[in-house]
Formats: sequence, structure tokens, C-alpha cells
Amino acid sequence: MSKVLIIGAGGVGSVVAHKCAQLPNIFSDILLASRTKSKCDKIAAEIGGNKIKTAQVDADNVPELVKLIQSFNPKLVINVALPYQDLTIMDACLETGTNYLDTANYEPKEVAKFEYSWQWAYQEKFKKAGLMALLGCGFDPGVTNIFTKHAATNHFDEIHYLDIVDCNAGSHGKAFATNFNPEINIREITQKGKFWENGHWIEIEPMSVHQSVDYPNVGPKESYLLFHEELESLVKNFPTLKRARFWMTFGQQYLTHLEVLQNVGMTSISPIKFNGIDIVPLEFLKAVLPDPGSLGENYTGQTSIGCQIKGIKDGKEQTYFIWNNCHHADCYKEVKAQGVSYTTGVPAMIGAKMMLEGKWMKPGVYNTEEFDSKPFLDDLNKYGLPWHEKVGATLDFEY
Repeated sequence: MSKVLIIGAGGVGSVVAHKCAQLPNIFSDILLASRTKSKCDKIAAEIGGNKIKTAQVDADNVPELVKLIQSFNPKLVINVALPYQDLTIMDACLETGTNYLDTANYEPKEVAKFEYSWQWAYQEKFKKAGLMALLGCGFDPGVTNIFTKHAATNHFDEIHYLDIVDCNAGSHGKAFATNFNPEINIREITQKGKFWENGHWIEIEPMSVHQSVDYPNVGPKESYLLFHEELESLVKNFPTLKRARFWMTFGQQYLTHLEVLQNVGMTSISPIKFNGIDIVPLEFLKAVLPDPGSLGENYTGQTSIGCQIKGIKDGKEQTYFIWNNCHHADCYKEVKAQGVSYTTGVPAMIGAKMMLEGKWMKPGVYNTEEFDSKPFLDDLNKYGLPWHEKVGATLDFEY
């Protein structure tokens, strides 16, 4: 039994809190903290039973984080705040001797660019301190990395081609809304796309490459090639990869709204003067868009996320597909969340469980594919995200 501090009270933070509270034998004491304590209080009230304590903290402020961590003394900090805050929280964990987990890699607030270099640079610091930092333990990144590790361990001698496919075939009834933090979501998809091929990165214009992908229980959906952070660690840890790409679905209504917002400057991250004060257009847009945590109640449909893989087994070519489908309505019924928050929050809880049980615990900074995939995948089936696999699958891509 261990104390855990969860930082962040958005949709994902709510799921993590709910799922941790379901396992008091693992998470004996839970503190949920955010810049806005009332959000934490609302989640705690939903969970009930005085299972969650709450606190206010500014995750940009290292001394404030240190003070909170020292007062609660958790074994692990689960960071589901903003990616801008990864490094301050890691610094606070080092100062207090606390293990660390997050679901998204660091990006500087002033540049729409995310990569692992900043966090991988903490490797020796965490090793020297005898602490562990687990990076990117959501679904993608996170489960997709573990799916790839499972495939490499059990079905291939060499993986040559990897296509991660992510479909949200749900409907929330809003004209335009994002399924996670609008600021982070829009920064992610409006920057240039990138994929790995023949030993180097190839950059493309945003949303310029797309094709139809046939998703299980959903059907064909137009899917767009983006850069996604798990590609960076996967090509490092699976050096036989000749090509690695990430694809995500977007509906035409979403794309039309996004194009208009870009054209009028509302997706810009450069400050402008308004009535004598500096405002960032994208931050203002975030304030007027629906809160992703509010979308769950009327959300219908499902997500489908997986890895399509081609490689060599026993000297012969082999294809393989591993995936999960998750229904939005089921998530709301269980934890009052929509599926995108659920598919990120459940793996974060399981990663924390792996660390606290000692199944995944060694000093240093690691990505999820660097650990044994089996206990994690067993828990994924057990705690709400059952997965499926097909050897010899028909894949959607050319090789």
C-alpha cells in the first residue's frame, strides 16, 4: 500500500483518480492537486467515501510543488497536468526523493514542438537519486509502445514497419470541440507532420498525407499522418524499424472549423495586444471551447487504437495487428468520463500500479516499451481496456 499524488484535475486526472480509488490495496492514500482546487473537490465528491484528499498547487512553481510533496510524502507523483509542466514536476520529485510518471512528453510553452530530449536528459539524475521516472504512460503514447513491445517479444524476430492507427468514431454533439486539452490538441495537429523512414526523419506539411484505414467494428475512416511522440522512443528502442508512422482520424466538420480558425489567427501561440494587455489567441480559444471533461454525458460511439506491424518471423514475412476498442458510453457509466480521457487515464493508473508493485521499478528515466509487457497487458484486460490481436492480418498500408 502506497501514497500517491495526482497532479492535474482535467478529464484524464479525473479518470486516474477514479481508477486509483478502486484499488485501495495498492493506492492507500490519494491526494489530487491542481491550480484550481474546486475541480479536485468536484472529482473527490463524485468518487465519494472520503477516498480522495485535495489540494491547490501551481505546477509551474517548483518550491510550491516541493512543499506539497513533502507535506504528503507520496511514493509516486502521477503527472497529468500540462506538458509544459513536466520538467518542474520532475525537478520537484528529484528534490523530494519521489518517483514520477506522466502521460505526455515535455514541450516548451513558447514553441509548438514536443520531443523527449529534455526528459531523457534527466536519466543520470534519476539514476543517481535511486528514483524512477516513467514517461508517456497513457494510450498513445503508452499502450501503443507496449503493444509494439508485445509484438516484438512474441510474434517477430525483427519489426520492419509500424503504423499506429488512432480513430475516434464518437460523436459529442458539439459543432467544434477537442477530446483533450484544446491548446495541446491544436498545437499538436497544426505543426508539421513527421515520420521515420530508412534511418532518418521525413517532414511533411500539416495534414497533407492521408488515406482510408479500416478500423475494427468502425469501418473505413480517413486518417491523417501526424508526428506523435511515441515514434521517437520506438525507433530508438526497436532499431530494426525501417519505417514508423502515426495516423489519426478527423471528421470533415472538425477540419473545416480548424482551417477557419487557423486562417483568422486563432490558433496562433504568439501573444497579441488586446485592450492594452498581451493575450495568446490559442489560450483564448481554449477558454471559449467546451471543456473536454464535460463531453462525456452525451458521447456516443467508440475509439479504436492499435498497431499494424510487418516484419520477419523464422525467416518469413509476417503481418500483425493489435488493438483496443473503447465505448464512450461505457466510460461515462463507470467514471463519468469520455473515452479519450479513459484510454489515457486507465494506462496511467496501471503504470503507477506496475511501479508500486515493483514489477516496473528501476532507477532512471524510461519509456513503457523498456519493461515487460505481459503484466501491463494483463491489467489492461482486467481494468477496462481489453485488447485483441491477429497474426497474419491484412494491413491497410503499402510496404
